[in-house]
Amino acid sequence: MEIPVLEELAVVFALAVGVLLVCHRLRVPSILGFLLTGVVAGPYGLGLVSAVHEVEVMAEIGVVLLLFTIGLELSPGEILKLGRQALGGGTGQVGLTLAGVALIAWLVGLPVGQAVFVGCLVALSSTAIVLRLFQDRAGTESPAGRTSLAILLFQDLAVVPMILLAPLLAGRAPHASLRPIVVGIVAVGGILLLGRVLLPIVLHAVARTRSREAFLLATLVLCLGVALVTSQVGLSLALGAFLAGLLLAGSPYSLSALQGVLPFRDVFTSLFFVSVGMLLDARILVDQPILVLGGTLAVIAGKALVATVVVLALGVPLKPALLAGLSLGQIGEFAFVLARSGLEFDLLDADRYQLFLAISVATMMATPLCVAAAPWIADRLSRLPLPRRLLGAGEAPVAGQQEPVHLVIVGYGLGGRHLARAAQQAGIGYRVIEMNPVTVREEAARGEPLVYGDATLPAVLEHAGVVEARVLAVVVSDPVAIRRITEVARRVNPALHLVVRTRFVTEVEPLRTLGADDVVAEEFETSVEVFTRVLAHCLVPHEEIERFTEGIRSEGYMALRSTEPAVASVRALALHLPDLDVVGLTVSPGSRLDGQTLAGADLRRSHGLTVLAVRRGKHLTAGPDGSWRLEPEDVAWVFGDRPAVAASLDLFREPARVATEEL
Repeated sequence: MEIPVLEELAVVFALAVGVLLVCHRLRVPSILGFLLTGVVAGPYGLGLVSAVHEVEVMAEIGVVLLLFTIGLELSPGEILKLGRQALGGGTGQVGLTLAGVALIAWLVGLPVGQAVFVGCLVALSSTAIVLRLFQDRAGTESPAGRTSLAILLFQDLAVVPMILLAPLLAGRAPHASLRPIVVGIVAVGGILLLGRVLLPIVLHAVARTRSREAFLLATLVLCLGVALVTSQVGLSLALGAFLAGLLLAGSPYSLSALQGVLPFRDVFTSLFFVSVGMLLDARILVDQPILVLGGTLAVIAGKALVATVVVLALGVPLKPALLAGLSLGQIGEFAFVLARSGLEFDLLDADRYQLFLAISVATMMATPLCVAAAPWIADRLSRLPLPRRLLGAGEAPVAGQQEPVHLVIVGYGLGGRHLARAAQQAGIGYRVIEMNPVTVREEAARGEPLVYGDATLPAVLEHAGVVEARVLAVVVSDPVAIRRITEVARRVNPALHLVVRTRFVTEVEPLRTLGADDVVAEEFETSVEVFTRVLAHCLVPHEEIERFTEGIRSEGYMALRSTEPAVASVRALALHLPDLDVVGLTVSPGSRLDGQTLAGADLRRSHGLTVLAVRRGKHLTAGPDGSWRLEPEDVAWVFGDRPAVAASLDLFREPARVATEEL
């Protein structure tokens, strides 16, 4: 039996792979590739796909899964952290954009209801695009990323009252408009209450089966089931999926659920962007190019300006505020859901709907280019005679800090706090550059030498004392900002010692090329810490562990592939003797075994140990006889049962006089 939609899906995915390969070569984001795939394959392009409705249905699943994973990654604690930015920034961005667009639409002749509805459409931005862009830049934890996420969260929640408002704007049944709102509030409250009570019990029962299939199916049932319930009471599928993700986020099973859903999310979200491209009738680009181009530029410029001003009002410096503003300059995917309600209630006609689609898709396509241009625009604006506070050019350090600044720390997260505490205890004069104004105000009140500013600007670094400092430590999480700070700091003070933290090993060489002296890669150091703790637990000598770590840091991971064959073979014994242990113990100077022969120490009869090998310097001697005399820093590889090995540690460490007193 033939399944037409299956054949067309194969065509779509094949075309998408080809377009994505081209986009990868051109370093263009994948979202743009999916949109272009839809335009080319759709009924208004080459007509390769005729079952557009079926593709749209599957694309809706992508939106549902996307919002579900967003809810999974946003714990209630994270939402509380974003509360001020979401409430203040989201209200300002949505309110100002909606009011401005509605006013313009009314002035050009639209009725008030339709004008407000158009304002609602334009006020929404694309959560999928913005999140994907910040994830690709590893900038979700940057000031711009967190602020954008907070505003997007508010927008996603604002879709619900906008959809409920559509009948009222169309002048239909105003007396009944409160009923769906009350039903929606009751439904959301009931879902959250039942989820908190029943969900842990159900998930625990499913997890006890140890069946991956059962757990994955339970996760999908939760996601789709809650989405279906919210849809039945008049709310959006996406809101239900988001609530389901939030319910699961607080449980110990959230990571397993996320891992199982991610492949489905990626596939169906890709279909969503393809379906958006299919909706566009390319003829409008030929018939009305000026109108489409002008509308696109007006939407991007207007939304970016409003969002930038709102983010600046939250206390974020110009550069990240501009990055957040430009990232929010497009019309989002939920606007398409809202637009369908507009068609249903005659708030949009067919021509305006096509114009809306053309401008929306164009703004989506332009967003990656706008985000890429944000640092360049910010650099140009920073040269204008703007207020220092607006530029993020820093506040004066706290009063009372008069000692010379030898260390400048960029970022006051966990790493920055630890470094500042260590510098304080060591008596090193330091200063911290931080972009969160709330953190600066609170910590400055406690006497911490924090200055507010954007460390990518030369004026901020000079203001913080980089010109006189010896060391600059960069411990922020935004890779783009890290590279920019490294480049600018090296230019401001060529003699400065730059220590930079980054997330990935692939960033090490580019940062060194830009001028960093020491680059600490988190994934690399994490692996070093893991094997260090494993070796320590296996009682490998501390000196041996230090030698390994030094070799690995100097030579990279290739050092793990080579080791002394004799030592490796001795270690391998432990794998085949589960009740026994083979460890290397270092003879400490002045210990009980210092200067003793193996026969005189009588390790086998008195302590149940057999010496398999001894390493002195770079030479390893296997099976030494009883006349072998132990010297300080010798590493003796001993074999015995675990209690005997543990009890013998003092022989290698404790001074001889202590042994005499004990005897």
